[in-house]
Amino acid sequence: MPHAPSSPDAPGTDTALQGWRLRLYTIIFESDTRAGRTFDIALIGLILLSVAVVVADSMPRLQPRWHGTFIALEWVFTVLFTVEYVARLVCLRHPLRYALSFFGLVDLVALLPTYLALFFPELHVLIDVRVLRLMRIFRIFKLTAYMSEYQSLGRALRASRRKITVFVTAVAMVVLVLGTVMYVVEGPANGFDSIVTAVYWAATTMTTTGYGDITPKTELGRIITSMMMLLGWGTLAVPTGIVTAEITSQRLAQGAASARTCPECLTEGHLPEARYCLHCGAHLPPWQREGA
Repeated sequence: MPHAPSSPDAPGTDTALQGWRLRLYTIIFESDTRAGRTFDIALIGLILLSVAVVVADSMPRLQPRWHGTFIALEWVFTVLFTVEYVARLVCLRHPLRYALSFFGLVDLVALLPTYLALFFPELHVLIDVRVLRLMRIFRIFKLTAYMSEYQSLGRALRASRRKITVFVTAVAMVVLVLGTVMYVVEGPANGFDSIVTAVYWAATTMTTTGYGDITPKTELGRIITSMMMLLGWGTLAVPTGIVTAEITSQRLAQGAASARTCPECLTEGHLPEARYCLHCGAHLPPWQREGA
């Protein structure tokens, strides 16, 4: 068991997370407390509302009448998200790590368009400012930071990425081979005028999309197509089984892991009784239980 550094200023101690900073950190980054869960739910609601406003403002029937209201609501959301972004940076020992993380960059990208349109209105000469406003839709990605199911799916995808890569490569090889075979069997007379076109047809057939713009005319071509359709149903089930099995194994391995987050590296999933981060070894703040 590693020992905590004796110096109060040494890296890895939680001396910087005391008082209001520790309380703010617990509310924002922890979801095992009532306050943290309430904060996450409120933030999810704001994200969904802000995205709904952006979508509604793009509708021609609503924009002439409600455009001013949509702009006012957008500024309200922007101010609230700015306060939340600053609060996240203030309560961390290393704010730059969060600012450069995926969700930190998403936060920044979601805030920039409103301020850019305010300080650079002449941008409409080069590009419609409304295009910049579409960047606010990135707020929807912030939902993944507050739902454990999203995080569990992300971990499962990362853990099974090699298996999925092998599977996708195998499917690509099958599509290439069968597309080439169909080019030979059907030929340009039946719409298969190149191997690229035949591979495109094979990909749409294997994925059961089948746009219908190219169809086989020969009996052999139809037999191959039928086999590819049946094979396509099976290929859809393989990645689902891989990811599902990985999620199940992770849940069995995690056991009683909580939503505790390391204030140093932002790693999640520490046990309630853990005192140090499982990733960087930093000292963890006391776990705040439900009702705290």
